[in-house]
Amino acid sequence: MASSDTQEWQGRVGKSWASEWQRTDRSFRMLTSELERRIAGSPYANLLDVGCGAGELSLVAAQARPEARVTGVDISPDLIDVARLRSAGIPNVRFELADAASWRPGDGESFDLQVSRHGVMFFDQPVAAFANLRAISAPGANLIFSCFRSLEENPFFGLAGKLVDGGVSLPDPHAPGPFAFAGVERVHGILSDAGWCNVSIVPFDFQMIAGSGEDPVSDAVSYFSRIGPAARAISLMDDMAKQSFRMKLEGFVREHLSADEVALGAAAWIVTATRD
Repeated sequence: MASSDTQEWQGRVGKSWASEWQRTDRSFRMLTSELERRIAGSPYANLLDVGCGAGELSLVAAQARPEARVTGVDISPDLIDVARLRSAGIPNVRFELADAASWRPGDGESFDLQVSRHGVMFFDQPVAAFANLRAISAPGANLIFSCFRSLEENPFFGLAGKLVDGGVSLPDPHAPGPFAFAGVERVHGILSDAGWCNVSIVPFDFQMIAGSGEDPVSDAVSYFSRIGPAARAISLMDDMAKQSFRMKLEGFVREHLSADEVALGAAAWIVTATRD
């Protein structure tokens, strides 16, 4: 049975992220550059992008090595639709609507590099999911993914939610969700139990861009109203409450405006491992 989180990605949340793919890619720009650098340093002929979302990392990998084959997998039909539209004219990339926790490619295909930009924290049974990813990897394959550190280290998510009267419900750090992989020992244990070797986990700090362009403040207010912990709360407010909240949100956003951008700190782990 699909979890409520899975159902949300297949429905409301997936639709929101699909409609906001451009601003979401912008927010992860610095992290994507770091993952791109690491991917470029790893040989691959057949790459799998796990939880590929709207496809940015898949497209980066496919365009960097036209001779390689790249596959992106995600559970959200809306995000897969966007990824497929973006990949028009790029022959060496494909996108599959599937759950990477159990998906198996046809014809015994295996992958020599698996990557993910914040797409692996939502597995209901992470050990089983990573064991499946290992099963579809080639001997000696590499794994590279990013995930959030703690909520306290990621004000992009925590601070906006605190503006909501009464606060917003925060995710259980041990349940599938954006901060499920915040603990180093837990991540190391999951990968080791799933059969991955040479696990390395290093911190990476970056700025998430919430607003830019001609009116970065309005851009950021709009983005926070669509993506993140405050978005659900806003969707349930009446018009008067929404107006009041947006005024508070605008003040908060202005505090983080610098050089024509609204940016907040973010903290990630970069995790690498290999299959023996």
